[in-house]
Amino acid sequence: MGGDLGTTNVWLAIMAIVSLLEALVLIGIGVGGFLAYRRVMQLVNDLEARQITPVREKVDAILVDVKAVTARVSQQTERVNDAISDTMGRVDDTAGRVTGSVRDKMNQAVGMVRGIRAMVMSVLGHDGRHEPPAPAAGRV
Repeated sequence: MGGDLGTTNVWLAIMAIVSLLEALVLIGIGVGGFLAYRRVMQLVNDLEARQITPVREKVDAILVDVKAVTARVSQQTERVNDAISDTMGRVDDTAGRVTGSVRDKMNQAVGMVRGIRAMVMSVLGHDGRHEPPAPAAGRV
């Protein structure tokens, strides 16, 4: 049994050494991963500081300008809309006045023509009634 126990001890020692090496490899991988992570994060922070921050500041400035322009355009649009509404109201009022004035003048002119016609008819002795014209021959 002495030989078997020595062989078992050798195998146990080999397994212990392999387990220790596996643990060291895992610890090395963990440390290497942590170092790689730190380097990548430092690179990302540097990239953000050098590239993204200036671009973001420019974009923010552009957005502020766009907001200002949009506000001005909105204000001007409102002013133009008010001006157009006022102008349309004035045009409607003017059109109503012109229509009323023309209607009054036309009514006066028609009244005068009718009065003159009535006077002419009374002077000529007609009774003012018109007889319809006779139908033309051949027409039904």
